Amino acid sequence: MPIRHGIPGALVALAACAAGGTLTLAQSPPPQVTLSNGPLKVLVYLPDLSQGFFRGTRFDWAGVIGRLEYANHVYYDRWFSRMDPNMRDWEVTPEVIAGPNTAITGPVEEFQKPLGYDTAPAGGAFVKIGVGVLKKPTDGAAYTAFRLYEIADPGVRTLDVKSNAVTFTHDVAEPVSGYGYSYTKTIRLTPDKPELTLEHHLKNTGKQRIDTVVYNHNFLALDGLTTGAGFVVKTPYEIVSARPPNGALAEIRGRSVVYLADLAERQTVTTPLGGFGPTAADYDFRVEHTKAGVGVRITGDRPLANASLWSMRTTLAVEPFVAIGLDPGQEFDWTITYTYYLLDSK
Repeated sequence: MPIRHGIPGALVALAACAAGGTLTLAQSPPPQVTLSNGPLKVLVYLPDLSQGFFRGTRFDWAGVIGRLEYANHVYYDRWFSRMDPNMRDWEVTPEVIAGPNTAITGPVEEFQKPLGYDTAPAGGAFVKIGVGVLKKPTDGAAYTAFRLYEIADPGVRTLDVKSNAVTFTHDVAEPVSGYGYSYTKTIRLTPDKPELTLEHHLKNTGKQRIDTVVYNHNFLALDGLTTGAGFVVKTPYEIVSARPPNGALAEIRGRSVVYLADLAERQTVTTPLGGFGPTAADYDFRVEHTKAGVGVRITGDRPLANASLWSMRTTLAVEPFVAIGLDPGQEFDWTITYTYYLLDSK
């Protein structure tokens, strides 16, 4: 069923009944469902213009995972205390406060390059995949992901919910610039395994070519642990970085980034994760915590265009990038697989 201004809870309930699945539906905002396959329990927020958990203009609204539990461990949760609409990005006061374009959780994605921003006139329209048609400010400022833009047309969203999967479809058309797309994203839990997949399909339905890069921010918030000693990020290749992390906090050791000290206040550990090759084999990252005894493996079926690590006190994010180029009528698929595990069971 198409919806132009969000997905009301009643429609979610109808979709669930039609699918014959079992799910938990929030009785108050933000709209959400909880998926389960036995090993995993996953809370998923649903897009909604007025009551959605995330209503910024940076990240894809589809498939925001608010919490994931496996084997008595929590992998994703809120890494910030509250959202402040006047905050540009994030701050520690000492509580962690996030702005409206940053206050999001879990393995969320951003299509970095907006479509038609540079050629749109002041006050004109441009397209942000996963968000909709946005209005270009009249001040002529360059695009930034941290600015909150007016949504001129949210597009048409449809939803299909089952007990272990939820599929989001987003159709957007901007007639002046000629940009348009149909985008489908499915969160799917593999039966009886601690495995989650993000399945994507993007079709260029407009008259203009789409050139963009999509990355997953992967906001890990493991058991509420402070980012620091005990965390290790692993890659299948020798890491090459022109900007290595602060050596007092973490260091690159061949195919790993090893954290040496707990992060405090606004301390961050960031570094490019270069050195990957031209095939999808290098889209294979692991984040482990040796003391907690748990880990997550993140694999993709497309070659990396870029990769980086960003972390602060309450969250650690491995960020893989994939390039997309589509002429009108062309389509592109990609899948990311998350495997959650205990270190003593590897």
